[in-house]
Parts: sequence; C-alpha cells; structure tokens
Amino acid sequence: RFRTAPHPPPHHQGSGLQSLCPHPLDLHPTFPSPCSLPCLLQGTSQEPPLWSASLTSTLPYPNRFFLITNTYLFMVQAQGKMLRDNVRTIGILIRDRYTKRNNTLNGTDYLEGYNSSEYLGQSATYLPEDFTISPGLPCPEKLPYMKGLVDVNMSEISMEEIQRMLSQDSDIEYGGHWKPKDCKARWKVAILIPFRNRHEHLPILFRHMIPMLQRQRVQFGFYVIEQDGSYPFNRAMLFNVGFMEAMKDLDWDCLVFHDVDHIPESDRNYYGCGQMPRHFASKLDKYMYILPYNEFFGGVSGLTVEQFKKINGFPNAFWGWGGEDDDLWRRVLYAGYNVSRPEGDLGKYKSIPHHHRGEVQFLGRYKLLRYSKERQPLDGLNNLKYTPNITVNLLYKNITVNLTPELAPVDEV
Repeated sequence: RFRTAPHPPPHHQGSGLQSLCPHPLDLHPTFPSPCSLPCLLQGTSQEPPLWSASLTSTLPYPNRFFLITNTYLFMVQAQGKMLRDNVRTIGILIRDRYTKRNNTLNGTDYLEGYNSSEYLGQSATYLPEDFTISPGLPCPEKLPYMKGLVDVNMSEISMEEIQRMLSQDSDIEYGGHWKPKDCKARWKVAILIPFRNRHEHLPILFRHMIPMLQRQRVQFGFYVIEQDGSYPFNRAMLFNVGFMEAMKDLDWDCLVFHDVDHIPESDRNYYGCGQMPRHFASKLDKYMYILPYNEFFGGVSGLTVEQFKKINGFPNAFWGWGGEDDDLWRRVLYAGYNVSRPEGDLGKYKSIPHHHRGEVQFLGRYKLLRYSKERQPLDGLNNLKYTPNITVNLLYKNITVNLTPELAPVDEV
C-alpha cells in the first residue's frame, strides 16, 4: 500500500507540476511513484482510456509516473558510478602510498621514476607558483606552469609562420630537439608522426605541442615519417621506421606515437612513459569524448623503448586505415602489460576535420587480428626493411620512405 496523507506536505504546495506530483519520499520505498494517466495526458487532445479511472481512484493524488521513475533510475545509476569511482580512487591512493617511493623538493612531494599522473591524474596536487626548480635534480611532473585545459586554435597557419614564431622564444634546436635547462628532464621523448598529404595539419600540431612539452619539461624531438609511392597508407609500418631512425640520433627512453590531426586540450596530460604502455588520447571530440570501446588504442599512445622492443613493434601488414591499433593493443597484452589512461579530462583531444584522402579501409584486418598472437614474433621490427630519404627542418626531421609489402615479408600463419 501507499502511505497516504489527507493533504500534501508543505514541499508539495504551489502551482503547476509541483502541486500535481508527490515527493518521492512520501511513497513506500519498494513501490514506484504512482501516476495518473490523465495527468500525463493533460494539455493534449487525447482522451484517457477507461481503465485509467480505476487506476487513478486507487492513488492518493495524481502525479507524473514516468518523470519521477526516470529521475529515480538516473539517480541510482549516478550513485553507482560515484561508488565505483570512489572505490577505485581509494585503491589508487593505497597502492600509490605503499608501492611507490616519494621524493621531496622544497618541502613538496612528487613521485619519482614513473608517471605519477598515470595514477592520480587531475586530482593530484600541482606544485605552487613559488616552487623553485633545482637544476641538478629531475624535473617534477606536476609543475605550476601546467594549467590544465587550454584553448585549441584550429585555424590554418603556414609552417614558415610557425617556425618564425617558435624560433624567436622557444630555444629549440635545429631538427626539432629541445631539453630543459633549469632541471634534468625526466624523460627523453621521441614524438613519431606518420604522415601523407596533411601539410596543413602539421603546423597546427606544432603550434600546440611544442609550448606544451616545454611547460612539461620533457626532453623531446619530432620525427615526421612520410610515406611515398602508390601503396595504401601503412601507419604502423611508418611508426616502425620512425623508431629505427630516431634511435640512431639519441638514446630515447620514451616513444609517443602521435597522429598529426590530434591536438591535446590539456597540458597536464603528461607526455612521459610509465611502467605500463600509455593511451594518451582517451577522450576524442569526434567520439563525443567517450572511449569508443575498451580496447581502443588509437590516436596517441606511448611506450618505453624496452616495452616497444618486447612487443616487436607495430605490425607491418596493415595496408590502409584501420586495425593496426587493435593489433598493438593485443601485442601489449600478450607481452604481459596493461594499458593506462589519463584520469578525468586530461585525455581530451580535438581532431582536425579531414577526409581519408586516397586512404582505403583495410578490409583484411579482421583476418590478421584473428591470428595476432601467432604473427607477433614474425611481423614487426624484426622483419622490416626500408631505404629512407632524410631531410632536417627547423622543427622536425623528415623521413620519407616508399613502402611496399616486399619490405616486410612474413610467412602465412
């Protein structure tokens, strides 16, 4: 039975919808909030069915059943999500406290030896404005210069203009290399960008990335790996080529595989590596800032050199767009790793609108993914051959290659 009252309590008094519907707490907790169908149809030309009279006669007063029920279900779902998030946060804090070693600079704790934003993300405390960096010590990962969400300027700009802007005050070395002078860079990061027919996108990416990485105080270098020839675009094979060439320049310890059309929206999305491979672009605007599926590993990802070698790099057999990210995810899992992602809004990215110009969808990806584990030791860094054409620009090194399937032969699995 519903608990009824001769008159509505004070919080029901008024006019309009508030006077029609009882407060949910006035009803028995095991029953849904009752509703009069004539109340639902009020203001319409529809006539209530005959059975509604007997229904409404059993109710204390008319209300809107669906409105209250939907609100109740939404509250239950929201509280369930909050509970899961709180339990996860508690687990993270416990793990962080008892498994990681802290360093202290100027009385402020920050974590050493791994990406602390990997665990605490946006909720972690950033260093105060008056924090003094010590030149002989590793750069903290949560510096006061990192403000969070930043404005993203998607307007086109020429490479010449970007070079003129950044060469004046960025202190960047020829070839796109930079390292901090006020502290020791925690990571030496090679940014690898696969490329073909996107000349208007590259300066937009540099306009955002270079200042952001400098605020994060990571040592970095940019490598643009451009595919020549008539074969379909092979993003994964270009990444393998970029890795091989980048390691000839410097002993990099962190690799970031970065699509040219992905622009980070938060400078607190720290571009360092961790104990597990990292998926930086977890919230993309073209997907409504929702992860398309749990195994999604596209856009921007990061691995240490050790991790990348252990998984034998990217697969070389994916000609056309689609599938190579899913294969990389599986390689990571087969090697015993998990994938970490930024917390909160740190992983938000905007994508520059574009069409797949001349890039065909790879229809054979499902067959390759079916045998991903068997192919992993056969197809990757260990069967790659190529002949690069290298040019050095002010902001990056360009590596042009003409890719064909014969350059990465692999036996049928």
